[in-house]
Amino acid sequence: MTAVLLALALLAGAADDSLATARELYASAAYEDALAVLNRLTQANRPVEEVRDAQETRALCLLALGRDAEAQRSIEALVAGDPLFRPASDLSPRVRAAFSDVRRRVLPGLIQQQYLQAKAAFDRKEFDTAATGFAHMLEAMSDPDALAASNQPPLSDLRTLAAGFRDLAVTAATPPPPPLPAAPPPAAAPPPAPTPRETRPYTLEDRDVVPPVVLKQDLPPFRGTVVVPKVGLIEVLINEQGEVESAIVRQRITAPYDNLALSAAREWRYKPATLNGQPVKFRKAVQVTLTPEKR
Repeated sequence: MTAVLLALALLAGAADDSLATARELYASAAYEDALAVLNRLTQANRPVEEVRDAQETRALCLLALGRDAEAQRSIEALVAGDPLFRPASDLSPRVRAAFSDVRRRVLPGLIQQQYLQAKAAFDRKEFDTAATGFAHMLEAMSDPDALAASNQPPLSDLRTLAAGFRDLAVTAATPPPPPLPAAPPPAAAPPPAPTPRETRPYTLEDRDVVPPVVLKQDLPPFRGTVVVPKVGLIEVLINEQGEVESAIVRQRITAPYDNLALSAAREWRYKPATLNGQPVKFRKAVQVTLTPEKR
C-alpha cells in the first residue's frame, strides 16, 4: 500500500514526465508506472547520458517484472550505444549477470564494427577520427566480458592490425613542429649549393605526397578451406617507376600462402607516388583478407 501511495504521489506531483520521475517510481517498486513514464519520454535532443540512463532504467524495470526477452533488447540497445557501459556494482547478482550475458553476446560484433569504421576513416585520411576509433575498439577488447572472444581469431588478428593502424593514425594526425626562424644570411655569402632531391621512401604520413595508384595488385587464390576470417598485411616499397622494389609480410596468414602472396606482390604495378609532380618512392601497406566461402 505504501508503494502504491508513493507512486500516486509522484505522478500527481510531477509537473511533466521526466527521467527523474521514472527512476523514483522504479525505486519505489512501481515498475509498470515507471515504464509508462519512460514510454512517454522522447529521445530527440536529449543528452547521450540521459538516453543511456533511460535505457538502463527500462531494462531494470523489465527485469524486475520478469520480462526477460524485452529486457535483453533494451540492454542490447544500451550496449550498442555505449559498448563500455557496465551496471552499478550494488545491483543484484541476477541483474549484473543479465547485463554480462548480453554484453558477452554482442560485444564481439560491435568490436568488429568499430574496426571497420575506424579503418574506413583511416582510408579517408581522417586520422584523428581513426585514432580515436581504434583506441575505443582496443579498450572494448580489454573489457572482461569481451576477453574470451578477443583472445582468439578473428578478434585476436584484428587487435594486431588495430594497434598498428592506431599508431600510424596518431603519427599522421600530429602536426609537424613549426619551422625555426631562418637566420639572416651573412653579408656577401655565396649562394648555397643545390641540395640533392630526397630519395627516402614516403608514406601516408607525408601529407604533401600524392599516393600511388593501383594498376595491378592481384593476390593468388587460397588453396584450402577458410573456416574463420584471416587477415594479413603485406608491406611493399614502390619505386619511382611504379615497380615493387621489395615486399615483406607484416601480418602472417600461413607460410605457404605468405610465400605465394610475396611472389605475386613483386609483380604488382602502380602509377608512382609524386611529390610536387615528381615521382618518388613510397612504402605502402596492403591488407589481405580471407573469408569463409558462403554455402
